[in-house]
Amino acid sequence: MGRNILFITTDQQRYDSLGCNGGAIARTPVVDSLAARGINFERAYNQNTVCMPARSTILTGQYPRTHGVVANGIPLPTDAPSIAEYLRSEAGYRTALLGKAHFEPGFDPEGRWEENRRWQNGETGSWRGFDRSIQAVHIAAFNGTPVSHYGRWLAEEHPEHLDSFAGLLGAGAGGDTGAPETKNNPIPTEWYHTDWVADLVTSQLDEYSDDDDWFIWMSFPDPHHPWDPPAQELGRVPWQDLDLPAGHPGSDEAIRDVLGRKPAHWLGYYDGSFSNAEGGPASLQIPSLTHDQIREINAKVHVMNELVDEACGRVLAHLDSLGWTDDTDVFFTTDHGELQGDYGLLYKGPYHTDSLMRLPLVWAPARSAGCEPTVVTDPVGQIDLAPTFCEIAGVEVPDWCQGTPLPTAPGSGSERVLCEWDSQFPGWGMHLRTIYRDGWICTAYERSTAGEPNGLEKSAIANALFGDALLAPIDIRYDGTEGELYNVEEDPHQWWNLWDDPAYRSVRDDLVADLYASLSDDVRHLDVEAPA
Repeated sequence: MGRNILFITTDQQRYDSLGCNGGAIARTPVVDSLAARGINFERAYNQNTVCMPARSTILTGQYPRTHGVVANGIPLPTDAPSIAEYLRSEAGYRTALLGKAHFEPGFDPEGRWEENRRWQNGETGSWRGFDRSIQAVHIAAFNGTPVSHYGRWLAEEHPEHLDSFAGLLGAGAGGDTGAPETKNNPIPTEWYHTDWVADLVTSQLDEYSDDDDWFIWMSFPDPHHPWDPPAQELGRVPWQDLDLPAGHPGSDEAIRDVLGRKPAHWLGYYDGSFSNAEGGPASLQIPSLTHDQIREINAKVHVMNELVDEACGRVLAHLDSLGWTDDTDVFFTTDHGELQGDYGLLYKGPYHTDSLMRLPLVWAPARSAGCEPTVVTDPVGQIDLAPTFCEIAGVEVPDWCQGTPLPTAPGSGSERVLCEWDSQFPGWGMHLRTIYRDGWICTAYERSTAGEPNGLEKSAIANALFGDALLAPIDIRYDGTEGELYNVEEDPHQWWNLWDDPAYRSVRDDLVADLYASLSDDVRHLDVEAPA
């Protein structure tokens, strides 16, 4: 047996949610123990702040501008490279993706894309380099119709809970406080999708032998909204006992003061003049959001994170019972973060701060690899995962990978990591380019292309949902001179935008020059084909 790879991802989980990263509410002893015996990356960043681009970067080892999925709603091309296929063909690995995928749009009732046709037809076989692929998403049904393999399973085994989940992307009020997309979910924990995914993985492990090398991507849908963990678990973190998160400025006046120092769509989201339709429900009204609603959402997120940690523990215990712990590399990370009350805001979108870009990333190398436990502060990205998997498998990193293997000790020489945003909706037309380097986050805003077609205007579903608003330019537009600049050591929540401060002009100019010099010239322009 060579070195196996258990690659664990969550969806929309903050860096500071883990105990090993300073989290003080959710109990995450399993991942904390992985960090204690492995490598904890303190400055890991994604290359895009929403699901499909980030996940496509993980699979391909390429920047969004190269694989082409620069926004949600763009299907990853079928000819895109797959690290799973590479490990399978070049290293003989058995491969599986169990849980959330989202390389292709989910708004697809007609089954245009294979990702959706597979669960609609009950197919679980080979797809995008995975020998087996069984999917779950954040809900089990839409309008009473099962969604994903998980929804089909629930409909067959426990149909009384098919509609137990909160609605997705509708901002419907629920829970104890009427918070958007919350619900005290009546489903038993053992039937919730977190445990379901873990059960799939333990069953998959049982199909392998000591002679197999394997790569399993265990992909949990949580703690992404809707925020509706099993009601029986809510006593873990009573929302009434929570303070507002540290990134929340406190009062309405303080929030407006912080957001007023940022480009206009930040304050616009808070006061209701800007719809963050690209990162959350278009109908969400942030001005009506109460402090108690933020507390309840945070409490439910903490519960979801605890359940994920415990599910990981069950899988790792099973791995150990099979005698494979010493030869298995375990990774834990996510696709992007969540505002989760920072700045008085929720969800994700074109907001390039640590709330959304900074990732938990823990790697516990196989004990047979002989790596020492450490903390790495060098900047790394999702772009570096695929090359790392190649190095573990003992195969050459292919030319199509654009990152480098993750360091196993500080001092790797890695200096920067990049993140980009390109609007999904043609009426929004926002383009952000960000670099993290030397303790600075610098974001250059390019000229808005609001109202210019990008393909989504041809989507029947998008037109049915948004109509003329698809191409109607939003009121907030940028001319290319705007930006954000933060010293993350002195300003960890990024409240003080130094972009226009003359005292930091040379820092800003140096970072912007480095940013554009570092962007890949390999650009693939693809149409947006669905709302998400």
